[in-house]
Amino acid sequence: MKVILTQELKGRGGEGDVIDVARGFAVNYLLPRRIAIEATPGNLKQLEQRMHNIKKREDARLGDASSFAEALDGKTVTIAAKVGEEGRLFGSVTSVMVQEAILDQLGVDVDRRKIETHGHIKDVGPHVVDIAIYREVKAQLTVEVVAEGGAPSAPAAPAAEVAAEEPVAAELEADEAEVAEAETEDAAQATEVAEADDAEALDEPAE
Repeated sequence: MKVILTQELKGRGGEGDVIDVARGFAVNYLLPRRIAIEATPGNLKQLEQRMHNIKKREDARLGDASSFAEALDGKTVTIAAKVGEEGRLFGSVTSVMVQEAILDQLGVDVDRRKIETHGHIKDVGPHVVDIAIYREVKAQLTVEVVAEGGAPSAPAAPAAEVAAEEPVAAELEADEAEVAEAETEDAAQATEVAEADDAEALDEPAE
């Protein structure tokens, strides 16, 4: 079935384009939502008369889309997410999360339906995302996923410091072992003294 688009239909065309679609798609979706009208002889004649104005509007839309793309293309936004083992996320980064990050960090409001994440984002690190702005105009930006609430890990101690700390640790362990051994000996001696006192008490004649 031939229809005349009254606005952009993603991947199919823009205002004034005449396209072929399945009848069910036209009757159940495009026509009720006024995204298109049926390409009757009368509508096609009106389209010819309106093409000049349609072209002016289309040029303006393409100009706005190009400016919009420049505000996004090559930029980076950061999203913090809960991370498990090996940098895998609990869940995934959604187009809504990307939309919110773009608005918060770049000040640009993007329709989430125009955000293409190329599958689920489930790992920390950079991910390239496409924004389908209008017809063939697109922008690419990077989504940097980081651990939520994560702080940079402390730098490793220099090898010299580690080597210097090892003898100290060994000495402390040796001291602790000597103290434990001395305490054991003291306890044994106390037990012997107590047993000897008990034995003497038993040997003494009763008065």
